[in-house]
Amino acid sequence: MAQFILLLHENVSRFADLTPEEMQQVVARYGAWGRALAEKGKYVGGHKLTDDGGRHMSRAKADIRVTDGPYSEAKEVIGGLFIVDAPDYEAAAALARDCPHLDFGWIEIRQIDRT
Repeated sequence: MAQFILLLHENVSRFADLTPEEMQQVVARYGAWGRALAEKGKYVGGHKLTDDGGRHMSRAKADIRVTDGPYSEAKEVIGGLFIVDAPDYEAAAALARDCPHLDFGWIEIRQIDRT
């Protein structure tokens, strides 16, 4: 069976106004959704990413540059990811249809190349 990564894109300010209690409710929704995928045998893994934006690497001729990211003007980050088992893109999208992240951002679906 193919595997797909669900990249969770979000606006960096989307969660800023949530109270701690509201944030715990959001976390509980993601947990419940992940458990439902596991019960269907479709959950491979998932991770929330830190809010620091990570690092960007690039090559400029012989130099490799590592810079903070995303840049200050960026409005979107990838906040986390899930990996699911699905036979094709349509099935992966069907699994993501009730993901709570759609209330906070958008999901990029990419098939993992296992060759």
